Amino acid sequence: MTFLQLLLIAVVQGITEFLPISSSGHLILIPYLTDFPDQGPLIDVAVHVGSLLAIVAYFFKDVVTLARGGVATIGVGKAPAERRLFWWIVLGTIPAVIFGLAIKLGVFNSLVETWFDITVVDDDLMASVRFTDLIATNLIVYGILLGLADRFGKEVKTFEDMSWRDGLLVGLAQALAIIPGTSRSGVTMTMARVLGYSRFEAARFSFLLSIPAVAGAGVLIVPEIFEAGGELATEALIAGVLTFLAAFATMAFLMNFLKKASMLVFVLYRVAMGVALLVLF
Repeated sequence: MTFLQLLLIAVVQGITEFLPISSSGHLILIPYLTDFPDQGPLIDVAVHVGSLLAIVAYFFKDVVTLARGGVATIGVGKAPAERRLFWWIVLGTIPAVIFGLAIKLGVFNSLVETWFDITVVDDDLMASVRFTDLIATNLIVYGILLGLADRFGKEVKTFEDMSWRDGLLVGLAQALAIIPGTSRSGVTMTMARVLGYSRFEAARFSFLLSIPAVAGAGVLIVPEIFEAGGELATEALIAGVLTFLAAFATMAFLMNFLKKASMLVFVLYRVAMGVALLVLF
């Protein structure tokens, strides 16, 4: 891949991972809308790891708090509030893990083939659904849901008010983001707004909840990148570093933006892009 393609992938990932507009959907669309070849899942995961490092850097204090909660669970130190928040993050991660394993095992293959009239190739569901009509539909549907939740949701809870029930519900929403075009940040913010969290706190919890999920994917894929070695490893490293820079800047912008504005602009973008994709393709 050329540096221009790596830069484009990194910027698209860095911006769309945190804005509620679907990073996976945009990454999949790059080869459709340009002359570049499909970058493949290894590069996709590499840029997600770059986004993960940006989350850790931006929310370093929160990450330290969660780490102290994790340590407290094994009896070291007394930090009941931190321990509770740590377990709510763990609980919210479980649905995505289960859903991901179910996809990997082919549990949903026949259902998807019936609903979307596609043939799952070599039992690889995610490779089979990298197509524009599903992405477009999810952009529109989940964009409208985000708009409704943001318009009518109350703003009475903070991250520290999180309960096991809220953590699980947001985690169940996160599991849906495995489907391209849904947007992990978008669907988790939608659920958090429904549950009464402010826009800022919804985004905060959404980003912290992404850490285990993205880290898990990185642990599985990064060794494959280094095993491949040579050019692929270099490309993955470049893409990851560029994504970190773009993601950190985007996160700083979004957290400030949500303190004083609604999510309407993201809703309009999702619907417009979804309609455009249905018309063009």
